[in-house]
Amino acid sequence: MALRSLLTLLLAPALLAPAAVDAKPFDARDLVTLDRVSAPTLSPDGRHLLVTIREVDFEANKASTGLWIRDLYARDVAPPRRFTPEGLGAGSAAFSPDGRAVYFLSSKSGSSQLWKQALGAGEPVQVSDYPLPVGTFKVSPDGSAVALSFEVFTDCGTLACTKQRLDANADAKTSGVLYEGLFVRHWDTWKDGRRNQLFVARFDDEGMAGSEPARVSAGIEGDVPAKPFGGKDDYTWAPDSQSLVFAAKAVGREEAWSTDFDLYHARASGSGAPKNLTEANSALDGGPVFSADGKTLYYRAMKHPGFEADRLALMAMDLASGKTREIAPDWDRSASNITLSADGSAIYATTNDVGTYALYKVDIASGKAEKIVGGGTVGGYDLVGDTLAYTFEDLDSPAQAFVARADGSRARQVTVQNAEVLENIQFGAYEQFNFKGWNDETVHGYVVKPAGFEEGKQYPVAFLIHGGPQGSFGNNFHYRWNAQTYAGAGFAVVMIDFHGSTGYGQAFTDSISGDWGGKPLEDLQKGWAAAQEKYSFLDGERACALGGSYGGYMVAWIAGNWPDGFDCLVNHAGVVDTRIMGFNTEELWFTEWENGGSPVQKPEAYEQFNPIRHVDKWKTPMLVIHGQLDYRVLVEQGLAAFSAAQRQGVPSQLLYFPDENHWILKPHNSVLWHDTVNAWLKRWTAEDAGMEPAKD
Repeated sequence: MALRSLLTLLLAPALLAPAAVDAKPFDARDLVTLDRVSAPTLSPDGRHLLVTIREVDFEANKASTGLWIRDLYARDVAPPRRFTPEGLGAGSAAFSPDGRAVYFLSSKSGSSQLWKQALGAGEPVQVSDYPLPVGTFKVSPDGSAVALSFEVFTDCGTLACTKQRLDANADAKTSGVLYEGLFVRHWDTWKDGRRNQLFVARFDDEGMAGSEPARVSAGIEGDVPAKPFGGKDDYTWAPDSQSLVFAAKAVGREEAWSTDFDLYHARASGSGAPKNLTEANSALDGGPVFSADGKTLYYRAMKHPGFEADRLALMAMDLASGKTREIAPDWDRSASNITLSADGSAIYATTNDVGTYALYKVDIASGKAEKIVGGGTVGGYDLVGDTLAYTFEDLDSPAQAFVARADGSRARQVTVQNAEVLENIQFGAYEQFNFKGWNDETVHGYVVKPAGFEEGKQYPVAFLIHGGPQGSFGNNFHYRWNAQTYAGAGFAVVMIDFHGSTGYGQAFTDSISGDWGGKPLEDLQKGWAAAQEKYSFLDGERACALGGSYGGYMVAWIAGNWPDGFDCLVNHAGVVDTRIMGFNTEELWFTEWENGGSPVQKPEAYEQFNPIRHVDKWKTPMLVIHGQLDYRVLVEQGLAAFSAAQRQGVPSQLLYFPDENHWILKPHNSVLWHDTVNAWLKRWTAEDAGMEPAKD
C-alpha cells in the first residue's frame, strides 16, 4: 500500500502545482528544531499506543525525549497526550506483559536506570539503582524478570567492580593506555577494555529489580548488544522466560576485520555456558525472534564473511534439531526489524525498496512477500493482533505515527507533531525518475523543485551523492542530508541511486565493490545528463556536487576525473586516500571486502580508484568538512583534501568540528554546517559568479 501522510497531502503540492503564497521556505533552523516521532509501541491488547518524541531546546543546544500515549479506542480524535512528566527524559519504552504499566529508561537520577509508570494516573518510579548505567532492557514474557545490558570489564564479577575500576582509572596520575590488539577505537570512542554484556535481574515483590543481576553472556568476549549501534533487537526472551538468545561477535583478535556474529542460547539464570547456535555460518547472524511455542527461532543471516552490505536473508531454525532453512530465497531484498504475525504464519520486515523504505509481510510457508506499507520511509513499527502501528515519512513530511490493520488497510494518522510549524512551511515538490545507467541498466533518482518554483525559470542545482556506499538517498526526511533545506535555499535537487545502492536487488548492491570510481561515476554522469534533459528547470551551468563519507570520496574522485562537471564541490568526511584508509579506519572488514584484501595483499586495488593520485587535475572550488571524533574516516583525510586543494591553488575552505564525529549532530553545529554549505553553493552558482575573481 502506497501511503502519503495527512500532513503531506495538506502541505505538499503536486509537482506542477503552484506553491502557497504565504508560506516560508524550509531551512536548517526549522530542521533541527522539529519534534521527532519514533518508536511506536502498542500495549498487549492493542488499545494504547506509545510514541517517543524528541524535543529540542535550541538555545541550550540539546535535545530531550519523552513518552506520549494515545487510547486508540477513544471516540475523540485528540492527538496523543504526554505520558511521562515533562523534564523527566524517557525513552526505550515497553509495556509490562499485563499492559498495566510502562517500563522505560531515564537518567533523571544521574545515570540511565529502569523506571516504571502505571498506565493510569500513576507517578514514575525508579525500579533499578545500579552502580552502572543501564544500556538496554527487555522484560521477560511472564513479567518476573528483566534482561539488562551494561558496559563492564568482563573479568569483573560484580557491577560494583567495574565502577570501582573506572573510579580508580579516573584518579590515576598516568594517562597512557597499552593495547595488544584491535579495536583501539570505534566510531567516535577510544576503547578502555569494557564490553556490553547481557544480564538478567529478578523483580522482587515490590517490583524492584534485583541488586546483583546474573550475567547470561558470561564467557563471551563480544559486545551484547553490538557496538556502536546495536540495541535490544540483538537479543530476545524465549516464550517460557527461562532462556534468551542473543547475537555476539566473539572472534578474538579478528574483531576489526570480521563480520561473524553468531546467535547464542543462554539460561536466564546465568548458569552454564551459552550455546552457539549458528557456528557453521562465518557471516552475520542476528535479529532473533522466537515462535510462540518456543520451538523455532527466526532470524536474519548473511552468507559472505566480511561483507557488511550482504543480503540479510530470513531464516528459520528448528531448535530441537538445529536444522535451518531460508524462508524466502527468491525475495531479493535485505530484511530488517523482523516481527511475527499474530498467528505465526508470516514475518513482517522492513527493507530498502526502489528508493523507498517499505514494510513487507513474508509468508513463512511459501516465502511470498507482500508490500504492506510503501511509497516513502517506514521507521519503527509494532504489531499486536490485527493492529499495526508505525511511523512514516517522505521527502516533504517528517515522521508521524500511524495505525492500521495488519494488512496495511484503514491507515490513520495518530500524531500531528509540528503541525503549526509545517503549515507555514513551503516545501519543494519532488518526483522519482529513472534512466539508463552503466551497461544500459535502469538506475533511479529523485529530483526536488526549489521552494517557490516558477514555471519557465531555471534554478541552480544541488547534486547530492549518498554515502555507504551501499546506501540510498531515498524518499525520506533526512536530518543531516535533507533535500528540502536546499530547496528552501532556492536550489533544485538531484539525487541518483547509482550502482551499489540498496533496494534494487543484491546484484545491484554488490556491483560497486572493487569499482568505487567506475560504475557509480558513469551513473552519476548519465543521471545528471538525463535529469537535465527531462527537467528544463535545472540549470546545468550552475550546479554543485556534494556528499558525505563515500559521497565525499566521490566528490574527491569527481575533482580529478570529472573536473568540468560542476561549479563547486562539498566534501564532507570523505576519503581522499583509499590506501591509508585501508590502514587507519577502524572497521577493517569494510575496506578489505571492498578491495578484495588488505592494502598489503591488494595494493593495486586500493590505488585503482584513489582520488589522491589525481590531485594534479583538481580545479573545481571545494569546501571540505570534517569532525575530529570521526574514526570511520579520520580527520586527516579531510585535512589532506584541504591541503591538496590549497597547494594546487584551488579555491577552498575547511570547516572543522572538534566535537563531532562522522555526523554533525549538535543543533547549533548543524545550523552552522548548513549555513556554510549553502553560502558556498550560492557563491559559486550565482548568476554573476564568473564575472570577477572570487575571494578565498
